[in-house]
Amino acid sequence: MAAEALAINDHLSQLMPATDGPEGRVVDAMRYAALEGGKRLRPFLVLQSAQLFSVSRACALNVAAAIEMIHCYSLIHDDLPAMDNDDLRRGRPTVHRQYDEPTAILAGDALLTKAFEVIALPGTHSDPAVRCELITELAIAAGAKGMVGGQMIDLMAERGLIDSALDVPAITRMHQLKTGRLISFSSIAGAILGKAPRSQRQALFNYAHDLGLAFQIADDLLDVEGDTATLGKTAGKDEASGKSTFVSLLGLERARDQADMLAEQAVNHLDAFDEKADLLRAVARFVVDRKS
Repeated sequence: MAAEALAINDHLSQLMPATDGPEGRVVDAMRYAALEGGKRLRPFLVLQSAQLFSVSRACALNVAAAIEMIHCYSLIHDDLPAMDNDDLRRGRPTVHRQYDEPTAILAGDALLTKAFEVIALPGTHSDPAVRCELITELAIAAGAKGMVGGQMIDLMAERGLIDSALDVPAITRMHQLKTGRLISFSSIAGAILGKAPRSQRQALFNYAHDLGLAFQIADDLLDVEGDTATLGKTAGKDEASGKSTFVSLLGLERARDQADMLAEQAVNHLDAFDEKADLLRAVARFVVDRKS
């Protein structure tokens, strides 16, 4: 993952070169948000799923960069005073602290729109129908029926606009939207690029479903057990704000057991791909064992 993270950083830098002139400030803020730190889990999933179908690396890198742009835009907006109001992200000041709030908003907007520009490029795939399908699937995953919708549920619960004492099914649904849909897109992107049969796409979707929930439970565990320096973001925020989480509802041990079970289930969905999916199997273990 570390090696692929460097490749993603290089590609992101090429797609978003530093710019002179009045717009240079927002480009600087985009680069600040996107080029440093982060696990690059979503782009890694794109690259590994693409390898299953012998997709050109150049094509896969474009889609991997696009999903990371979407992810980074979401982090910028998530950290804003109107949202989670956080000062630290990936061990550095958040974008609105490093620059200012208007610049952060515009940088997030620009990353979101840049992602679709990149996927629409002919270099992403020679078949326009494939590019259109990628655009459609990413728009759904990132929008009101995906990440943004999940974020809305989270904010409404936090602010008492709906019952803040969400139960396990409600939290599961929220995180399937907020976190899971982008992970699902990342996992099936290679199958779309490779024009894979529906059965193989479904196997990757099922893998991503369990992986995404395992990832979120691990995040909830880290919020309780981790420290700010290691996490690179403020620890203990969920408990301090009274959020319902998998840990608050299940307890530490049951939550950890659930994450382990989901990781194992995720791996089982990859049987059809034999050893070609070994790195995807390793990712399932990584998301529950990670320290940040």
